[in-house]
Amino acid sequence: MGKLFGTDGIRGVVGENLTADLAYRVGQAVADVLREDKGSRPVVLIGKDTRVSSDMLEAALIAGICDLGGDVKPVGTIPTPAVAYLTVREGADAGIVISASHNPYEHNGIKVFSGQGYKLSDAVEARIEERILSDAPMGHRTRGDIGRRCHGMRQLKRDYIDFVASTIDSDLAGLRILVDCANGAASATAPELFGRFKAVTDFIHRDPDGVNINDRCGSTHLESLADAVVKGGYDVGVAFDGDADRCLLVDETGAPIDGDKVMAVCATDMKRRGKLNGNTIVATVMSNLGLHEFCRNAGIDLVCTAVGDRNVLEKMLECDYRIGGEQSGHTIFTELETTGDGQVTALQFLRVLAASGQKASQLASCCAVYPQVLVNVEVPHSGGVKEKIMASQALADAVKREEEALDGSGRVLVRASGTEALIRVMVEAKTTEMAQTVAQRLADFIKSLKI
Repeated sequence: MGKLFGTDGIRGVVGENLTADLAYRVGQAVADVLREDKGSRPVVLIGKDTRVSSDMLEAALIAGICDLGGDVKPVGTIPTPAVAYLTVREGADAGIVISASHNPYEHNGIKVFSGQGYKLSDAVEARIEERILSDAPMGHRTRGDIGRRCHGMRQLKRDYIDFVASTIDSDLAGLRILVDCANGAASATAPELFGRFKAVTDFIHRDPDGVNINDRCGSTHLESLADAVVKGGYDVGVAFDGDADRCLLVDETGAPIDGDKVMAVCATDMKRRGKLNGNTIVATVMSNLGLHEFCRNAGIDLVCTAVGDRNVLEKMLECDYRIGGEQSGHTIFTELETTGDGQVTALQFLRVLAASGQKASQLASCCAVYPQVLVNVEVPHSGGVKEKIMASQALADAVKREEEALDGSGRVLVRASGTEALIRVMVEAKTTEMAQTVAQRLADFIKSLKI
């Protein structure tokens, strides 16, 4: 991981560590590297979410790209996966998303996709980062070499919606659905998308004002959706995050349907249809023991990677697996797209639900959920403390002791956050009380370590 690019692009609080100056420099560096590789004028497609800062960062990125002789296709407010899809469809050399996903509005981010619709390789990110951080000027183009901002891009959003709608062969008739757009990018696409089907669909949190994105709504705050689903007598609720690459659901009782359950339901259907390549689901080490149990009972193999949808996708591409994702709602269908897409995920699940004749709670019951507790332990930013703690033999011994105490009926996972100065302690056990006790004991132990 570089100094700027984290596990999911460049992230920060706008006006503090993510500024218009930095965005301008990012635009220059992206155009410079692309032009070097292509040998001619590059084309970059740009999309954004609904944060108040997104317009400013977009303008700075466009200026930087054009300054170095790149052309820009801005597609406006649109989900992150739409940028990946449209970058490939339009033959662009790269796609840039301005979004901080599920984070609060004061945060924002810059994520770059390759011309093939995948996140950039570490090597290309390193070259871009080197130019951004270097004091050396990248130069300026003059006269006819200055890049252009392309106009008339509105149709591209509809092209993306057409594509997402085409990923299922059901009209979803008979379902009553409530969709939470998180006051984010899905507000620009979900109403038209769901309007293509015969399901009765209503929407909440679809009125972005620049500061209400993810504010007590969306996939990270399911409470208001769950309450509205129960009160309104809906069959199911669908929740996206700010950039709509995640999707979680709630059943008719308001109970959450997380990414593990979504994968279990969809993989069962894919296996029935002969679409489950390798008879395998790819998940991460954070997936619940319930998913492991489901796979054993269903005769499906489960491969677990390190945390991060990037790691999941790499394993899927390496072995030609077709479904994978994270408990948090990133689900990837490689037969359909190059990245996780919340709206595609929603339609895949809803298609199975409509065909099943079951209630959402019945359908999702195939995958149990073991009580899981996550405790975040703050550690100093500097001095490599996080890394030293993770390498500590004392910590390894403590984790082993706790795992032995659970006697095979639970699981312990301790990992360092990839983006924050935190050590995350996750414990699963037969009861919430037991998981909480073990997690807190380990958290206290980490705090007591003398590093």
